Formats: sequence, C-alpha cells, structure tokens
Amino acid sequence: HAIGRSRGGLTTKIHLVCDGQARTLAFVLTGGQVADTSMFTDVLDEIHVSGRGHARTRPDRVLADKGYPSKKNRAWLRERGIKSTIPERADQIANRKRRGSSGGRPPAFDPVDYKNRNHVERSFNHGKQWRGFATRYDKLGIVYRGAAVLNAIIRWLQRLRDTP
Repeated sequence: HAIGRSRGGLTTKIHLVCDGQARTLAFVLTGGQVADTSMFTDVLDEIHVSGRGHARTRPDRVLADKGYPSKKNRAWLRERGIKSTIPERADQIANRKRRGSSGGRPPAFDPVDYKNRNHVERSFNHGKQWRGFATRYDKLGIVYRGAAVLNAIIRWLQRLRDTP
C-alpha cells in the first residue's frame, strides 16, 4: 500500500492510501497547513476493505515519501507488525550522524521496493483529470470530499471492468 498527499487548491490536502493497482483504499481531507507526518496514522486507520471473511483494516506493507517519516510513525508501524519503506529526510540523517554511535542505526530502506510508490502518484493523477476537482472550485469541503469519493469509486469500477 502506498501513502501520499496532494494539494487540492491552496488550502486543502488529500492524504491517501492506495493499493498496488492505484485504487484508493482510504483518504483524509485536511487543511493545507496540516503537517503530513501528523496525518500518517489517521489515514491508515481509515482503511476498511471488505471481502470474503473479515474486513482488512491493516496493510502488510506501507510505502511513503519523505513527508511521513518520524520516530512516532515508525514505532506505530512496528507495534502493528507492518513493514515499511520510508526514506529518511536529510535533517534526520544529519541529526543521527551528529549524535554518533548514540544516534542509532538508520531505518531499513529498500530502493527497489520504493519504486512501487508510483501507484499513489497514479491515483492522484487520475483525480487530476477532473478539472474542477484538480483546481478545487468547490467552496465547501463536503462537496470536495464527495468529488474525491466519487473519483475513487470510478477508479475501482474501471479496475474491476478491466480485470479478466
């Protein structure tokens, strides 16, 4: 599962989780000034995928960009047994190196696996095909959120149609 964020106009961000086929699993709409790293657990808590048996609420692996790493988020993932591929920011690397041997080891990072994060970018690009949605013409957040939900539904239906 990939997680990312996109600005919908100047005052809104969409924090989104998608699967390996770029289908939206969950998203959270926030103000543009909200820090990405603080929304990480909130958007992952929104996952609820029904199927045969119990609904899935936890991904096996999370791929995220440099907007989401923090000790708190990495600890949250470890507590739940979720593997992650999140690159460190330059300031985090510098702080760890500055502390020397007490700075700890760098978190594991698989650059080959990280290439699959493009799924979330493709999911955002699908939404940006709608001009009104991409430029955030809607004044009310509830209407903008409705457009995001409708876009996700259409994406799921397209993928189901294309599946043999």
